[in-house]
Amino acid sequence: MPVRYAVDPARLEAGYRELQSQVHPDRFASATEADRRAAMQWAAAANEAYRTLRDPVDRARYLLGLKGFDTEEETNTSMPADFLMQQMEWREAASDARATRNAAALEALRRDLAVEQREMVKQLERALDADANYEAGCSLVRKLRFLAKLDEEIDEALEPLGH
Repeated sequence: MPVRYAVDPARLEAGYRELQSQVHPDRFASATEADRRAAMQWAAAANEAYRTLRDPVDRARYLLGLKGFDTEEETNTSMPADFLMQQMEWREAASDARATRNAAALEALRRDLAVEQREMVKQLERALDADANYEAGCSLVRKLRFLAKLDEEIDEALEPLGH
């Protein structure tokens, strides 16, 4: 597969299946212990690569790392002012909906976040593939991480409500 952010999901799946058919440990059941161990390691590496490439944020982290960029998700909390304001609004909406046990409001917020995530993934593709703007890519990964955390919080809030 080409080293780029945009991936063809069908091609990724086909490549993964082809690779797994070659390295799956079952193919090496009667091989030497060393060959079985190597097959297990190759299969694990193929699984990890597939998981990384399938997830848009993990794929971006991986590609940014190849270019020498660290997304600094643990240490860099700086965000543009407009995103910080939007973040505060989302958090307040989630908090209000949770406090009032309003499942419909939580689901609506989840849908809004999904739209925002899709837009950011499009921006990420443009930043990494078309513009080679890796700093913007790092910023988008940090934003997407925030959205993922908020989505998890919504899941937690919906769970006791039977959703």
